[in-house]
Amino acid sequence: MNATLLKSAFEQSLPYDRYLESDPGRAGAWRSVEKSVHITADQHTLLKSFVRHMPVLVVSGVWCGDCAQQGPMLHAIAQASPHIDLRWIDRDARPDLTEHTKVCGGARVPVVVWMAEDFEFVSMLGDRTLSRYRSIARKQLGFTCPVPGVALPADEGAETLQEWLNEFERVQLLLRLSGRLRQKHGD
Repeated sequence: MNATLLKSAFEQSLPYDRYLESDPGRAGAWRSVEKSVHITADQHTLLKSFVRHMPVLVVSGVWCGDCAQQGPMLHAIAQASPHIDLRWIDRDARPDLTEHTKVCGGARVPVVVWMAEDFEFVSMLGDRTLSRYRSIARKQLGFTCPVPGVALPADEGAETLQEWLNEFERVQLLLRLSGRLRQKHGD
């Protein structure tokens, strides 16, 4: 994805609350999940240590169940760091962007796109984290096809939150160690 496309989509996107206001009839599911998302003290400390500005774009749908489950987690992570600028855009609003964010050939959501401060593409993750896929596989495939060697976490929500946080940290470290950005910032 090129920086021009990403910058244009980011400028068209909305902050979390305004995004949910775009479909108030479906926003209730998101608001309900928000109440169960808790960032730990250690996670807060990590997020406060970020130093590079990170524009982050979530290609989403207020109507989407996976978005309603994971979106409030992404929002909580962003709220804990002044260096994360998290924005939301409906999947169908920008077909040109959606074409670049397909997962396994499909226009799935949520898809999170991390960028450098100049909107250069850094990373993309979607539509579910590993723990979400493990849980779904266990439910849909049953015990006749268990996920080999993997115990499902007792608190899938906390595990999913941690996996999203891990990706934010990975991207922050990538940005922090980038030769291009270190030269620009003199660090």
